[in-house]
Amino acid sequence: MIKTLIFDFGNVFINLDIEGAKNHALKQFDIEDLSEEMLGFNSFYEQGLISTNEFLEFFSDNFPHISKDQLVDIWNYMLKDFPKYRLEFLQNLKKEKKYKLILLSNTNELHINWIKKNVPFYNDFKNCFDAFYLSHEINLSKPSADIFEFVLNENNLEASECLFIDDNKDNIISAKDLKIKTWHIKPFEDDIINLFKTNSGLFD
Repeated sequence: MIKTLIFDFGNVFINLDIEGAKNHALKQFDIEDLSEEMLGFNSFYEQGLISTNEFLEFFSDNFPHISKDQLVDIWNYMLKDFPKYRLEFLQNLKKEKKYKLILLSNTNELHINWIKKNVPFYNDFKNCFDAFYLSHEINLSKPSADIFEFVLNENNLEASECLFIDDNKDNIISAKDLKIKTWHIKPFEDDIINLFKTNSGLFD
């Protein structure tokens, strides 16, 4: 029986354009691909292992023709709209009090600051959850097994009684390896409001 729902944030509640953001960055930087060092800094930043200033300094040093404000815009380019009907779905779940609700997101400081500024109901969204974990605040990130074990231990959860929803296949595989039930949500095909319809077999 499912007792806990663990949600990703991006492409589950807020829409993202990950591929478009990468192409936009490559065009602005005038490069063909992101270097291993750049990917490493992105990962460190997502885990809160370096500060926003350190993150921006690294890219500013490598691309001095781009201002820090422009770098912030490039970084936040992937963030799109948050349809309010998804908030309403979540609020109804909270009212029912049938499931423990947890957010588990690979999210960095610049992204969450943009969301706080541009999503007027962000606090209402956050208040729907019993636990709210952002990678840069807990220094752990998906798909590492450590982050899932952290959530299970922190909340005294049985893996088999949890359903994890994420758009990233690697994250889904990692959760499955720990016996957590999963839904690999596909952006533009699936929608979180169809959670129970799409996964009816798990809730029978």
